[in-house]
Amino acid sequence: MSSLLALVASATAALGAAPPERGVAFGLFASAQSYDYRPLLEEMKRETGATHVSLAWVWWQHDVRATRIAAHETWSPSEAQILATIRHAKRLGLHVTAFPIVRLVESAPGEWRGRIAPTNERDWWESYGEFIEHAARLAAKGGADRLSVGSELVSRERMRGRWQALIDRLRLVSPSLELMYSANWDHFEPVAFWDLVDVVGMTAYFELTKSHAPSLDELVAAWSPVRKQIERFAAALGRRVVITELGYPSLDGSARYPWDETRQAKIDLEEQAIAYEAAARAWSDAPTLAGLYWWNWFGFGGPADGDYTPRGKPAAKVISRWYATPTLGGGGAEAPAPRRLPR
Repeated sequence: MSSLLALVASATAALGAAPPERGVAFGLFASAQSYDYRPLLEEMKRETGATHVSLAWVWWQHDVRATRIAAHETWSPSEAQILATIRHAKRLGLHVTAFPIVRLVESAPGEWRGRIAPTNERDWWESYGEFIEHAARLAAKGGADRLSVGSELVSRERMRGRWQALIDRLRLVSPSLELMYSANWDHFEPVAFWDLVDVVGMTAYFELTKSHAPSLDELVAAWSPVRKQIERFAAALGRRVVITELGYPSLDGSARYPWDETRQAKIDLEEQAIAYEAAARAWSDAPTLAGLYWWNWFGFGGPADGDYTPRGKPAAKVISRWYATPTLGGGGAEAPAPRRLPR
């Protein structure tokens, strides 16, 4: 182990207070609908000390022009898997966010869910509403605390009227759930409906360096203007924010391309751990930050794995060390915004 990696893994290295929501994202991404996520969930809590979990699952549309969103028999979990995982997380004492995501079966270069442009908007919104309502009913039935109504849907975010109708519908379907939206890291300010949701969320795959071998100090410094930007945004809203996804594959260059899940590069556990350490240091003692969720515990893990999961890697030690620190101010997350009733 290098001296830098030893520093990152050291229990004596100083970190400030973690946010009240000490989260880990947990993907329900197994290809078999018989897979039991409960042991992996227990491991995640034991190895990280997380108090909050975001359970992510995917329904699919064929391409950016499609109007129908549906479960896939291989790539989407069953209702039974979702319910069992939510319920087990609650038994473990975890706060649970249900985090349904739309993805594309087929995509051209540069196409992803942020560029959805359906041939018929009414049909797409009807299908999307059915998808999110289905997720809301499962979340409420399982005892989840929160529902993400969308994630990184950049091309949809100015359609306030559509979101108003969907959110009002969800308030009636599942009044016990907090509602959150998760914006993309480069597009969180233009979202037209922040006042309609209880929780302001955003992913955080910021490019922090052009180097494939960044130092810890370099990455910590690179976070400074990002943190200031988010703090200005939060102050303007009068709300705290939740980072819903923050992670790095254990590959060379991951701090430069944290959003790119398709890259092929050599395994680099050290760069992943250093990037985790830099994020923890940069966001310690941050009153604006209500919570942070590392992406993502699901995966094989271990020293031969180059995926995002921190399982069996030095990055997991960073999480557990940070989450063992006192909570800033000793309090929980902010109270949700007043609920809006349907008109």
